[in-house]
Amino acid sequence: MQLPGKSDDELLSLASNGDRNAFGMLYERYVSKIYSYIYYRTGNTFDAEDLTERVFYRALKHIGNYDNRGLPFSAWLYRIAHNLVANWHRDNSRRNEITFDEGNLAAHSQNHPEQQLMVSEEKDQLINILKLLPPERQQLLLLKYVDHLSNAEIGLIMGRTEGAIKSLYHRTLLSLRDEMAHHQRERN
Repeated sequence: MQLPGKSDDELLSLASNGDRNAFGMLYERYVSKIYSYIYYRTGNTFDAEDLTERVFYRALKHIGNYDNRGLPFSAWLYRIAHNLVANWHRDNSRRNEITFDEGNLAAHSQNHPEQQLMVSEEKDQLINILKLLPPERQQLLLLKYVDHLSNAEIGLIMGRTEGAIKSLYHRTLLSLRDEMAHHQRERN
């Protein structure tokens, strides 16, 4: 049976009936996105790999019980990932952190050394501010800027309406702007 052109719903139907190749296709479609999401929530490769493996093991184990309520399959995977990361943080008594590498924040500048230093300092300030955000807001920014999901998709993953996500996003951006301005005033 040819699987590559099948939709998620078709693959889910096959996978829920025991077709491991169909589940393998779903795995291939989503493993890098789930890994990326987990990596940015845990901050290290080893734990991200381990948790990503657990997400797909859990999905495979429960695929027969999957209930399509009009949500995309990816929302179910993100929910599993979110729960595993939350448990990981709780079990390790750690605060959720985001570790952004410079490539995700801005392109490298070809400006003068002084300008590069200023940009680098601003990036460092932003990263420090992002680490202080509540986990919910960190998750929102990761899904928005790392996974490039729409507000509707983020709402499905976070269990909120699209309007609630827009509002949370707006409040988060205002908070970041105010905090950056505060740090700028302190520097001057």
